[in-house]
Amino acid sequence: MELFFRKVGQGPPLIVLHGVFGASENWLTIARQLGDAYTVYLLDLRNHGRSPHTEEMTYPAMAGDVLEFIQNHRLKGAALMGHSMGGKVAMWLAMQHPQVISRLIVVDIAPKKYPAFHPDILEGLQSLDLRKIRRREEADAHLARFIPEARIRQFLLKNLIRDKQRQFQWRIHLKAILENMPHILDWPEKPGTFEKPTLFIRGENSNYILSEDFACIRNQFPRAYFVTIHQATHWVHVDQPTVFLQAVLYFLNATR
Repeated sequence: MELFFRKVGQGPPLIVLHGVFGASENWLTIARQLGDAYTVYLLDLRNHGRSPHTEEMTYPAMAGDVLEFIQNHRLKGAALMGHSMGGKVAMWLAMQHPQVISRLIVVDIAPKKYPAFHPDILEGLQSLDLRKIRRREEADAHLARFIPEARIRQFLLKNLIRDKQRQFQWRIHLKAILENMPHILDWPEKPGTFEKPTLFIRGENSNYILSEDFACIRNQFPRAYFVTIHQATHWVHVDQPTVFLQAVLYFLNATR
């Protein structure tokens, strides 16, 4: 599958993968900062952003899309960074095809199965009837019944666009994402190992990477390093962009 991408900066290649319900545009601010030293490729994963829609959303399929991108663009020694679901895609690709990745950055996700995705978000999105929505504010008001945090609603509503008839529709393939949520939450027991330098960044106020996860992470990523960013939630790069960038650049420069 040919993925939509944005290219920023000059230098060695760095590929960035967004999380579920996200898109490449969410990472543009970070990419511009990294672009002084790296050519940053921001990808829209399948069923997200401007990339094609499909019913399948397993990690082998999504990682296969990224591998195809690397091969088609003839990227050599690329660094790979992924957040949340994108982090799992990145880990899977690194384990299955380590020869195409020089080093790995995983942002606030662990190589493990998660019990559930935020049920409030899923219920809010599923119950939103776009046929009845005339203004974006109406969609926001509906989601507010389920999702009190305004910035999360704004993040989700970036996926809402108008078609040629000026009717609202989802840019994401919402149905496929919801149906594939069990795959997105899952992780195989023995997917392999990745022997190259790997940085795991977690938010202090996030529970996606727990201290007790470090052992299982090191079993799969023997050269793993860990950074905890204070006063940051799951959206580490949004909460503390300066500290996040410092951690990323230090790791990338130290492992060249």
